[in-house]
Amino acid sequence: MIPSSLPQEASAAWELLLPAAAAPARARGRSLQSALREAVRSGRLTPGTRLPSSRDLAGDLGVSRGLVTDAYEQLTAEGYLRSGRGAGTWVSDAVRAAAPAVRDLSPRRPGDSRVDFVAGRPDLSMFPRTAWSAAQRAVLADLPHEQLGYPDPRGLPRLRTALAELLTRRRGVVADPERIVVCSGVTQAVTLLGIVLHARGERAVGVEDPGSPQYEELFATAGPRVVRLPMDDEGLALGPLRASGVRAVVTTPGHHFPSGIAYSADRRAGLLAWARETGGIVVEDDYDGDFRYDRAPVGALQGLDPDRVAYTGSVSKSLVPGLRLGWLVVPDGLADEVVARKQYMDLGNPTLDQAVLAHFMERGDYDRQLRRCQRAYKERRDVLLSALETYLPGTRVSGIAAGLHAIATLPEHYGPERRLLERCAEAGVTVRPLSAYGRAETAGVSLVLGYAHVPPARITEGVRLLAEAARPSGGRPA
Repeated sequence: MIPSSLPQEASAAWELLLPAAAAPARARGRSLQSALREAVRSGRLTPGTRLPSSRDLAGDLGVSRGLVTDAYEQLTAEGYLRSGRGAGTWVSDAVRAAAPAVRDLSPRRPGDSRVDFVAGRPDLSMFPRTAWSAAQRAVLADLPHEQLGYPDPRGLPRLRTALAELLTRRRGVVADPERIVVCSGVTQAVTLLGIVLHARGERAVGVEDPGSPQYEELFATAGPRVVRLPMDDEGLALGPLRASGVRAVVTTPGHHFPSGIAYSADRRAGLLAWARETGGIVVEDDYDGDFRYDRAPVGALQGLDPDRVAYTGSVSKSLVPGLRLGWLVVPDGLADEVVARKQYMDLGNPTLDQAVLAHFMERGDYDRQLRRCQRAYKERRDVLLSALETYLPGTRVSGIAAGLHAIATLPEHYGPERRLLERCAEAGVTVRPLSAYGRAETAGVSLVLGYAHVPPARITEGVRLLAEAARPSGGRPA
C-alpha cells in the first residue's frame, strides 16, 4: 500500500524505501539515504517532486522522525534535495536521471555471427596466456615494494632498457633508453607529439592519404589540424608535402596502411631531406613492422636520422591491444616537453604491466611470440590468396608482402561499390572498401581485407560468401 503522505508523482519510488525501513537499526539511516538517493538518480523521484514532511514519512515507514530528518539534510547537502523554511522538501532541479543502460563501446567481436574482414586486429586467441602468467608470477615475487609507487613518466628503466635492445636489434632503431617514453599505445604517443608541436606553434600536421581515418579526431584533441597528403607508388608524394607548408608529418614508411607498400629508398631519403631543409619532424608509425613474409622487415626510417624522426610502435598486434602498451622514441629536442606532458596526462603507465612486459622480453618470450604470429598470419594470408583465386578469379591482390591485411581489387563488372557492399552485408560478410580510408584511384572495387583475426576455415567461407554476394541471383557477375 502506498502511504497517503507520499505525493502521487512520487509513488513509483515508494517500493525503494521499504527495504530501508526494514533494515537493521544501525544500518537503517544509511539505507534510507541510499534508497532516496537512488530514487532521485533513477528518475523515479523526478525534479520538482515535493516529498512528505519528515513527520509524515517517519510515521508511514515506522521509523523515527530524526532518522528521516537526517536523511533529508544529508541529501540536501549533497544537492539531491532542496528545502526552504516553511516551504517543504523537494527534489532538486539540478539532478538529471542516469542513462538507462551503459553502452558497450568496444569493437564488435569478430566472428560472432558474421565473417568480419575489417582490417586492424590481431588474433586475440593467440595471446600467450601461460607465458604471460609465468611472467606475472615472477614479477610479483621479485618486484621491490618501492617500485609500486608512481613510476617514472618515461616508463620503468628496466622496460626501456629491454625496448632499446629489442628495437635496435629487430628494427634498426637508434634507441637510447633515456629517449624512450612508454605510452598507452601509438595513439597516446602521437597525441603527445601533437600537443607538444601545437604548443610550439605548429598549427597543422600532414598525414598520408589514403591512411588511417583516426587522425582527424586525434589531432583535433591535441590541437593541430590535419592536412591530407597524397601517396604514390613509392610513398608520400614529396611535391604536395613541400607545397603544404606543414613541418610535421605522420608516416608509415615500413608498411603503409592501407596500401601495404614500403617506402622506396629514394622516397625515404627525400622525406628526410625535407625534414632537414624545413626544420620539420617525421613521425614514424611502425605499423605491422615486424610482420613481413617475403624477406626481412625493412629497417626503421628513424635509424637514418634520429634527430628528425620520432619513432612509435606498440604490442597491440604482437600481443593484444588491451594491454595498452607502446613506446615513443623521441628526438632529443622534444624529449623534455614530451615527458612533461606525459607526466601530467596520466602519471605514467601501470608499473606491474611494464615490469611483466620487460620480463617477457628479457626471457625471449616476446621474440617467440613474434615468430608464432608470423607463421600463423602467413598461413592465413596464403589461405586468403587461394580463396580469392578460387572464388573471385580475375581479382588483383596487392599489399601482401607484409602486415595483416591485403587489398583485393575486383574486376569492374563486380561494381558498383555501394551495391556490392550492401549485398556483402546482407550475406553476412563485413568488409571495408579502400575508399573508406581516403583517395582510391583504382579501377573497379578495391576491398581492404583483414585476415589475421579470422581462422583459416572462416577466411575461405567468407570469400565464398563474398563471391556469392558479388553476383545477382542469376549467378552471373553484376
